[in-house]
Amino acid sequence: MLEREKDIAELSVKIEDLRKFAQDKKTDFSAEIKVLEAKLAKMKAEVIVNLSPMDKLTLSRMIERPTALDYIERIFEGFIELHGDRKFRDDPSIVGGIARLGDLPVTIIGQQKGRNTKENVRRNFGMPNPEGFRKALRLMKQAEKFRRPVICFIDPPGADPGLGAEERGQGEAIARNLMELVGLRTPIISIVIGEGGSGGALALSVADEIWMLEHSVYAILSPEGFASILWKDASRAKEAAQLMKITAQDLKEMGLIDRILPEPPGGAHKDLDGMAKIIKESLLQVPFKTMSEKIAEVVDQRYNKYRKIGAYLEC
Repeated sequence: MLEREKDIAELSVKIEDLRKFAQDKKTDFSAEIKVLEAKLAKMKAEVIVNLSPMDKLTLSRMIERPTALDYIERIFEGFIELHGDRKFRDDPSIVGGIARLGDLPVTIIGQQKGRNTKENVRRNFGMPNPEGFRKALRLMKQAEKFRRPVICFIDPPGADPGLGAEERGQGEAIARNLMELVGLRTPIISIVIGEGGSGGALALSVADEIWMLEHSVYAILSPEGFASILWKDASRAKEAAQLMKITAQDLKEMGLIDRILPEPPGGAHKDLDGMAKIIKESLLQVPFKTMSEKIAEVVDQRYNKYRKIGAYLEC
């Protein structure tokens, strides 16, 4: 994928140079430019169509990939971030708060990676600690109390695996979220926007509907970890990614997710505003008010949904 991206970048530069040359020399090269632009469009389309699971994983991990806060700023109005789990501390790798989707008050939870090395260190590279999951659950229970729908943006490589996180109850925090979300009496939509990995993703993805961006991934662990466990060889990650069925297309085919949101040509990072518009329009189509009025039925459907998924995975 990187070689193809390099070829596309080089051709883009050539087209721009030809435009400048034509302008400086006052010569008409419009026919030549048109041919090169058609070739460029074809190359971009081929790159997207031919992405392998490992290519999609690489794309989902790019530092340029839009984060939860990028989408929150563009999709919602009046976002007020709330902090802390009321037990230990605030976890910057999970952001959450209240906002409006159009005229509808909603609660938003997002797993947040950094935009640079310094911010990544502060946000623990998007790997939540137990207090992050407890903060998320606190805000979800608050949403239930005030009858606000919950919208989650999922993007963790996994939950924090460190000793401190384990000592503070990492496994219990994830398990409690799973248990509580199954019966949470308010609508829930979860959207995988990048790399949805392991229990870090699962703790926020028990929802009425799970959506994935076209080039995002969602898996029980990283392909590198899978290869290390299965073959004792992390270098076979590409092979593992193929076997694991981590792409949105594979998961939709198996019935494990509900919707794939198309990304702009080249990926979400190429047109953040366009991607945010697609997500917002999709959210505005969700009948949240009707779901809230029939919340008992919605909760039953959510429970049965995950019973079926569990039965499918056992087969």
